[in-house]
Amino acid sequence: MASERSSAESSDPTIISGTDAAANSMWEESFDTENHGVSSKRDYSPVSWSEYFEMMDDVVIMSGETKDVFRVYKSGQDGPLLVLLHGGGHSALSWAVFTAAMTSRVTCRVLAMDLRGHGATQVRHADDLSTQTMSRDVANVVRATYGEIPPPIILVGHNVGGAIAVHAAGGALLPSVLGLVAIDVVEGSAMEVLHSMQNFLKGRPKSFKSIDHAIEWSVKSGQIRNLESAKVSMVGQVRRCEVEEGDSSEPVSPVTESVAEGHEEFYDLSYVTEKAESSASAEPCSVYSWRIDLSKAEKYWDGWFRGISNLFLSCNVPKLLLLAGIDRLDRDLTIGQMQGKFMMQVLPPCGHAVHEDIPDKVADALASFMIRHKFAEARSETKSSSYPFMR
Repeated sequence: MASERSSAESSDPTIISGTDAAANSMWEESFDTENHGVSSKRDYSPVSWSEYFEMMDDVVIMSGETKDVFRVYKSGQDGPLLVLLHGGGHSALSWAVFTAAMTSRVTCRVLAMDLRGHGATQVRHADDLSTQTMSRDVANVVRATYGEIPPPIILVGHNVGGAIAVHAAGGALLPSVLGLVAIDVVEGSAMEVLHSMQNFLKGRPKSFKSIDHAIEWSVKSGQIRNLESAKVSMVGQVRRCEVEEGDSSEPVSPVTESVAEGHEEFYDLSYVTEKAESSASAEPCSVYSWRIDLSKAEKYWDGWFRGISNLFLSCNVPKLLLLAGIDRLDRDLTIGQMQGKFMMQVLPPCGHAVHEDIPDKVADALASFMIRHKFAEARSETKSSSYPFMR
């Protein structure tokens, strides 16, 4: 079923909650204020998955004579199973720092998987990013890993991963789901910004000189506001590829005018691979480009989020919604929250990648949710801690 490895690969330029302006600012507003925009000596080198997870596997799902191979990362031996689903464009490595924080707080197991088309997962029809297909993928991976009777499961998803978690829970695809946690995914606000996503995607650098440059860009652009997380997470968002220096068939542009306006200082052109001025030498060189082109998945965007609020409310398990801001709530969720249909916590100021920006706060919230519902016990060294009360 699985082969353990020792090298890492991670990825979520995702659909964002808010207005057009919020959509761009959520990814761009954070700048290196600590250094006042001046290039610093901070270490942007990548960090291995093994610093945070205990094991990496490739889970093989057979279909006739063909097979799909899903990359997963695991930690923990006992307790309920947290199935962690990343957002669009990201990978399972976006959960790395959170996983270490979570397993130190409560007794639990963690399975973080690269969704199809993302990270190091290799499947047929990698461009089929429908909620139905990806929800089935989650169920298949859990069964292949834990058998037909898996441990008690808590589905946890961020953005697109949150929508997949809701569909998996609502469709009763897994037999032992105890709880559902959605992180910064709300139908109303997500649907409002879908039309601006192509502009955002076009505005990102197309490639980077090195993985270090990709990590630096992710932090200075505000995509990931926590350097520790970026150093492990970005490995799953980009991959090395060979290009001909004299090849100008696909010009590399750091940002489009619409995204760069007013934010020019956020984008140092040195982050981005530059084409050789002369094409006399066509020596191949390595650059890092995005693992998935989310712009080609536009036909699935609407399906990821439409109807997700009511489906979330209808799931007959304890539910927790974590938000980066109270303005994210749509009408259905506002009514449902007033009726006590789910627990909710608005976290301290952070970007859209909530679990990466403030992993300890997200781990505190989830640990409190699990202990309150008696899904898990606090580890002995944390039993004296008082977890935050949630409405």
